[in-house]
Amino acid sequence: MDRYKMDVSGGCQCGAVRYHATEMFDNSHICHCRMCQKAVGNIFAALVAAPREAITWTRSEPSRFRSSDNVDRGFCSKCGTPLFYEDLTGNRVNFTIGSLDHPELFPPGANTGNESRVPWFDTLPSIEHGGITEDPNRQDWWSGIKATNNQHPDHDTATWPLK
Repeated sequence: MDRYKMDVSGGCQCGAVRYHATEMFDNSHICHCRMCQKAVGNIFAALVAAPREAITWTRSEPSRFRSSDNVDRGFCSKCGTPLFYEDLTGNRVNFTIGSLDHPELFPPGANTGNESRVPWFDTLPSIEHGGITEDPNRQDWWSGIKATNNQHPDHDTATWPLK
């Protein structure tokens, strides 16, 4: 597995937990195992790893759940965002790609844990696109969401909470 020098940051939805990594592995993948499904509350977990020694927690530390003898699952105790999978016997932390500030930089290159893959996963590309969130026809709804939005922006901030 190759390592790449790069500056990567991310964090939880509310901004209480933020992290920075100076190196990343080239292991972007989707894990379909049942533990990952439960840990992220979805049909798969999209993950990419950073070497443990390249990671700095820049705002607070995540809470942890020991999902098995050797594995911790990290999350924000304030908003519940799943942040990582960490095999305690290994040398890396696998961050949830969705918690990265720039998830588009890490397209998955493999599917793992396929024994628990939901049967309809392969049909996802054929599903019709349902539109965009900021639909002009739903402007009143979207304006209400934006006015009360508590989501942290996808970049580091000097203070937290923002409001």
